[in-house]
Amino acid sequence: MTTKALIDQIHKKKSFLCIGLDTDLDKIPEHLLQEEDPIFSFNKAIIDATHHLCVAYKPNIAFYEAYGIKGWMALEKTITYLNAEYPEIFTIADAKRGDIGNTSTRYAKAFFEDLNFDSITIAPYMGKDSVEPFLAFEDKHTILLALTSNVGAYDYQTKKIDGVELYKEVLETSRHYEGSENLMYVVGATKAEYLAEIRKIIPDSFLLVPGVGAQGGSLKEVCTYGMTPSVGLLVNSSRGIIYASKDKDFASAAQNKARELQTQMSEELSKIE
Repeated sequence: MTTKALIDQIHKKKSFLCIGLDTDLDKIPEHLLQEEDPIFSFNKAIIDATHHLCVAYKPNIAFYEAYGIKGWMALEKTITYLNAEYPEIFTIADAKRGDIGNTSTRYAKAFFEDLNFDSITIAPYMGKDSVEPFLAFEDKHTILLALTSNVGAYDYQTKKIDGVELYKEVLETSRHYEGSENLMYVVGATKAEYLAEIRKIIPDSFLLVPGVGAQGGSLKEVCTYGMTPSVGLLVNSSRGIIYASKDKDFASAAQNKARELQTQMSEELSKIE
């Protein structure tokens, strides 16, 4: 998917919501456990109930790898369903991959060609030869982990090297990678106060912003410091939406939570339109 197509969807739906499909068999409604493929059944119901309120879905790959071949089959069915039924949706493989040379190329082929995701999250700390193989794929996007929402982010990402925070060095260096026009970046909503500084380095890039909802991030602050004239944001909510209910009304409960965020996003978008 092109960046323009993503921006068009944001304005059409008046939403920059990304829904994380972190599907956990210990948390989904019990009645679904009787299904042949409970993970896919859960995902399909969530997608059908919320697709008109969001512009992206982000399966966290660990939640599928944990169930072995059955998990991978459920992931494949999920992405195939999304691409067939809702091709306008931007898809993110939250895989946090990254390795050198041909290994990265193989990871890219797995997620971009075999599974046909639009994008993938990548850990940047092995440098450009671990990132550029992903950037070589046309109309596919690489989302670098820049400043994450977890507490441990302070262990390394904000440490200064020669007076410059490491996350800023990641941002600045990556701008010069071959294919950098296909880069996006992860910046946690719990680090919203950093967004103004981040926008000085990457003023136009899309940011994938997790941490709104269950992790306590503020949508208003994210928009205040991070929104650009072309929006430039994908704000993710996972648990706060998909686990809004553990009963048979789980899909409608998820829809209601997604609509709450979409309504807030529509108000923020009206400020730049």
